[in-house]
Amino acid sequence: MPEDSSSIDYAMEKASGPHFSGLRFDGLHSSSPPNSSVVSSLSHLRSAVSSSSPASSDSDAPKQPFIIGVTGGTASGKTTVCDMIIQQLHDHRVVLVNQDSFYRGLTSEELQRVQEYNFDHPDAFDTEQLLHCAETLKSGQPYQVPIYDFKTHQRRSDTFRQVNASDVIILEGILIFHDSRVRNLMNMKIFVDTDADVRLARRIRRDIVERGRDVNSVLEQYAKFVKPAFDDFVLPTKKYADVIIPRGGDNHVAVDLITQHIHTKLGQHDLCKIYPNVYVIQSTFQIRGMHTLIREKDISKHDFVFYSDRLIRLVVEHGLGHLPFTEKQVVTPTGAVYTGVDFCKKLCGVSIIRSGESMENALRACCKGIKIGKILIHRDGDNGKQLIYEKLPHDISERHVLLLDPVLATGNSANQAIELLVQKGVPESHIIFLNLISAPEGIHCVCKRFPALKIVTSEIDQCLNQEFRVIPGLGEFGDRYFGTDDEDL
Repeated sequence: MPEDSSSIDYAMEKASGPHFSGLRFDGLHSSSPPNSSVVSSLSHLRSAVSSSSPASSDSDAPKQPFIIGVTGGTASGKTTVCDMIIQQLHDHRVVLVNQDSFYRGLTSEELQRVQEYNFDHPDAFDTEQLLHCAETLKSGQPYQVPIYDFKTHQRRSDTFRQVNASDVIILEGILIFHDSRVRNLMNMKIFVDTDADVRLARRIRRDIVERGRDVNSVLEQYAKFVKPAFDDFVLPTKKYADVIIPRGGDNHVAVDLITQHIHTKLGQHDLCKIYPNVYVIQSTFQIRGMHTLIREKDISKHDFVFYSDRLIRLVVEHGLGHLPFTEKQVVTPTGAVYTGVDFCKKLCGVSIIRSGESMENALRACCKGIKIGKILIHRDGDNGKQLIYEKLPHDISERHVLLLDPVLATGNSANQAIELLVQKGVPESHIIFLNLISAPEGIHCVCKRFPALKIVTSEIDQCLNQEFRVIPGLGEFGDRYFGTDDEDL
C-alpha cells in the first residue's frame, strides 16, 4: 500500500473495480443523479390520505394499521425523523421497523471478501422476510424481528426484537421503496432529502463510533458502493414519495405536519365514534407503563394497589371534568379578580361491591366529604343480575352520580346498577360510569340501553373470552386489590 494511503484522496480514488452483492459480481454503473428539486407536496399527502383510508363494511374485521415508509440516502436523518414522530405522539401505538434488521448474514466466502461486499445493493437484504414481517404486522400479529450485528456481519442467534401489531407501523431503510410488494403495503411514503456532504459526514461518524470501522474503510466503501447505490437504487425511488422532507430531522415543520396527520389517523377508538358518550382518557407512556405493571400477573400486591390507585385517580379526575360547572369570580391576594368556575355541589359516588370499593379512596381524595352509596349484585357467569343489597343517599335523585367499577366486562351488572339508579329518580344523563378497563361487549351492552349516560375509562381491551373474562384484561381485580382468592369469598 502506498505511503499516503491514509489520505482522503487515496481512499476515494482507489475505490474502483468490480464489486459483488452476495455471490453476484457487478461492474460499477456510472449515472448522474437527476436534478430533482426538493419539494414537499401537500397535495401528495392529501392523495395518500384519501387513498389509504378504506372503509370496511365488516365492523368485526380487524383494524388495518396505517403503514408509513421512510427512505432516503445513507445518514440522511431517516431514523431521526422517525424517532421525532414517535416521541411527539407520546403513544405506544406507533412501532418502528428498520430495514437494517433484515440484512442477510454473510457466508464464510463472503466474510473472507467482506471489503468487496456491497451492503447498499438490494441483494444484501432479505426482502422476502421483510415483506413477511410487514404483512404479518399488517394482519394484526406480532413478529420477531432479527437483530443484525454490524461487526460480525451476522444475525444474532441468541435474541430477537419482539414487535407487536400497532395502529401505525413505520418501515425505515435506504431501499424500503425498492420492492414494489413492500411499497404497495404503505399508506404513506416519505423521502428524507439531505445534502450529500452532510450525509457523508454523518456516515463517517456513525460507522466509526457504532460499527467499529476506520475512516479509510468508510470512505472507500462510500465511493465504491454507497454513492453508486444511491444513484442507482435509492434516488430513483424518490418519485414514489408522497412527502419529501428537506434537511431531515432539522425540518421541524415537516415533522410536525406528519405528526398531526398520524394523530388524526390514530384518532379515537372505533367505539368512541359509535358512542359519543364513551370517553377514553388520553394515553401517555406513563399510563401505558402503569397498565403494563398492573396487568403483569406476578406483580406484588403492594405494587398492584399502588399503580391501580394512580390510574383510578386519573380516571376519577377525568370523570369529574364532565360534570356541569358555573362561572365564578374570586379576588386573589394581589387584589386582582380571577374568573374561574365553581365545582358541581350536588354529587355522590356509588360503588358496585366489591371491586368498586377500590375506587372510593380516589374519589374521596378528589371530592372532600362526598357521600358514597353501595350496590351489591350477585354475579353468576353472564346472567347474574340479582340485586342483593343497596344503600344510597336519600336525595340521590337530586345529585350527579359517579358509578364506580374498575372493570366493565359483559355490562350486565352495570346495567342492573344503572337501572336501580334510574328507578331512584336519577336522570340517566346525570350518571357517569368510571372504570379502568372496558370490554367492547360491555360498552355495547350499556350504551345501547342507556345512551344518555357517560362512560369514562382508561383503556378499551380486545374482547371477552368464553368465560366472560376481559382479554387481555388484568384478572380478578377485587381479589388482586384486596389480597383475597376464590376460596376466601
